[in-house]
Amino acid sequence: MIATLRGNQLARLLGHWHALPGRRRSPEYAALAGAVRGLLADGRLPLGVRLPAERELADTLRISRTTVSAAYRELRESGHLTSRRGAGSWTTLPAGHRVDTSGLWTAEEDRDVIDLGSAVLAAPPQLQEAGRAAVDELSRYTSSAGYHPTGIPELREAVAAGYAARGLSTSPEQIMVTSGVQHAFDLVIRLLVAPGQPVLVESPTYPNALAGLTGRRARIVTYGLPDGGWDPELLLGTLRQARPRVAYVVPEFQNPTGHLMPEPLRAALVAAVHGTGTDLVVDESFVDLPLDGQQMPAPVASFDRHARVLSIGGMSKPYWGGLRVGWIRAPAPVVQRLAAVRAGMDMASPVLEQLVAVQLLRRAAEIVPARRAELAARRDALVATVRMELPDWRFTVPAGGVSLWAELDGPVSSALARAVAELGVRLAPGPRFGVDGTLERFLRLPFTLPAADLTEAVHRIAAARYDIERSHRPSWTEPAIIA
Repeated sequence: MIATLRGNQLARLLGHWHALPGRRRSPEYAALAGAVRGLLADGRLPLGVRLPAERELADTLRISRTTVSAAYRELRESGHLTSRRGAGSWTTLPAGHRVDTSGLWTAEEDRDVIDLGSAVLAAPPQLQEAGRAAVDELSRYTSSAGYHPTGIPELREAVAAGYAARGLSTSPEQIMVTSGVQHAFDLVIRLLVAPGQPVLVESPTYPNALAGLTGRRARIVTYGLPDGGWDPELLLGTLRQARPRVAYVVPEFQNPTGHLMPEPLRAALVAAVHGTGTDLVVDESFVDLPLDGQQMPAPVASFDRHARVLSIGGMSKPYWGGLRVGWIRAPAPVVQRLAAVRAGMDMASPVLEQLVAVQLLRRAAEIVPARRAELAARRDALVATVRMELPDWRFTVPAGGVSLWAELDGPVSSALARAVAELGVRLAPGPRFGVDGTLERFLRLPFTLPAADLTEAVHRIAAARYDIERSHRPSWTEPAIIA
């Protein structure tokens, strides 16, 4: 089912479209068409969405229907709109414009490269101590086969206690330990989504989630995330129209935008998925990383009364990506079904790594505040340098998480990533976080590296940006893993 935008919804996305750069010299219909193209290029307006009828949009924008007709005609001629008599007009991209988000290669580690492609911290100093303590505990498990499909009991208890501390009563039977958050997501998708079924995701969103959905041959439906965060009417409207099998959201410091979903929308979203028969997968990878001391909203699952919410999280962001430990919180019967699905994949997570995770969680009061302080200082250093070196770039300073989502001064994200690679900086360009070639005006800038590296990286990015129009076409290199 193709989602339909009403006139007032499109008007909100368009904003002050008359005032956009270069619009005053353009005819009104061309300005309107250009604004719609901009929304498509930035991923704010998804593909395959039916636009309002010409009369409805004209009434909403208080312009003539002739102007809207001319704008729609120009969009059809440029390949951004497809119309069929009696069926309406829906958004597309010109032939040949598409970016594949599933082709990720692992690059060899290069210590001379400043890697801004992965938004992960180095290991905390407590890791070695936790590892030694875990080895001392290992003998309790070595007399058995070592297979624990849902996780070792003490780690399940520790994760459940973490949810309880956030105000969400959870039993260990509701926890399944996985080999990282991506593994948790893959298991959930394998259980819930058959090939061809629709899955609703935010745009932009986590690239590896898109890769996982593509690998499962799901039909991806996007909701364009506005500058200020989620638009409740648009999000819930898209959900009710598309009626996806699963919806995937990142409510805490959304990857990559850094937005924090307000509590009223969390409750409304859970009520909406119950009405549409949708299972809601909530990625809580960044929930431990508020950076400004703010009060965190209640977990999304706390509003669930119908077993529709599955929460996934893990150790990668607050602790260390090399410790491949994640988890799923779900109703106990669903956990058992997930364990059955897992039997055909990897049987269980390594016991030693789980014991290390237990030790780190016991030290959370020591580790996590230090990580937050470290990230806040690095964020502030990155923000100051970008504002000084690239003053035309726009962004909202995130109140948590690990990355800055910057709107560039032109649709050059992929070209900039290729150019700056020659200067020893690895970037994840905007299109990696969307589908079909959109988001070329955006770039994710993680602040997980030391401040000196971030400052140097921005200096090189600025040099590449100002020289990009004069530079020769760079050679292509294999893209790196994005995390």
